[in-house]
Amino acid sequence: MSAGRADGGLPRALSKRSPKGEQLLAILEDLIAGLRPGDPLPSERELAERYDVARMTVRGELNRLAGQGLVERVQGRGTFVAEGRVAQAATLSSFTEDMRARGHRAGARMLSRDVIEAGDALATRLAVPPATPVVRVRRLRTADDEPMAVEEAFLPVARFPGLHEAELEDGSLFELLEERWGARLTAAEQRVFSVEIVGEDANLLHVAPGRAGLLFRTILLGDDELPLGYAWSLFRGDRYEILLHQNREARA
Repeated sequence: MSAGRADGGLPRALSKRSPKGEQLLAILEDLIAGLRPGDPLPSERELAERYDVARMTVRGELNRLAGQGLVERVQGRGTFVAEGRVAQAATLSSFTEDMRARGHRAGARMLSRDVIEAGDALATRLAVPPATPVVRVRRLRTADDEPMAVEEAFLPVARFPGLHEAELEDGSLFELLEERWGARLTAAEQRVFSVEIVGEDANLLHVAPGRAGLLFRTILLGDDELPLGYAWSLFRGDRYEILLHQNREARA
């Protein structure tokens, strides 16, 4: 379906077999499936009049779709089909590897790089004494030139000498650590939090302050199961999701 007014394929009326909100949601999901990212959806008023439902009902279903990342609501402009989300791989991989696997072009912009002394919390995460020199690398990560995440990595200077001067504008930090320093990144301990994106991070990611984000806190482990590095990554919640495959253990 071409861009433009996206109501040509909508049914003319709702049935009486199920709740109106439920039917409207299914209709909109079917409509979105045939559109491209950026295509507009009919307005709240148009949908309310077409299906003889309250504007509040329409708004609720559109907000639900926005919460699922299927549409983007722009104040004063309307509702549009959202860009597709990128799902995090189940295996340990870098941002660059994730994007490549999904057909996106990964990029990076260096925001800052320095050597700091590890405070108590960081020293615990890295299993090093407090005040240990650590390289801190802060980058903006992009997918097809669109901002996707802000990341900050912390790696001990003694384990990775020269890292503070290495070329990191683009490319995979994982691959650099493996190729130049012989690191074996075999596992990670990772926690994920739902947060609001605010301040400088909102500006960097091109989102309005208060938009939802996913914060990953990751301890990278070597083949001896000792920490090699620590990183946090803040992803746009409208462009990134976590895909889990879980098995249920058999019960006796």
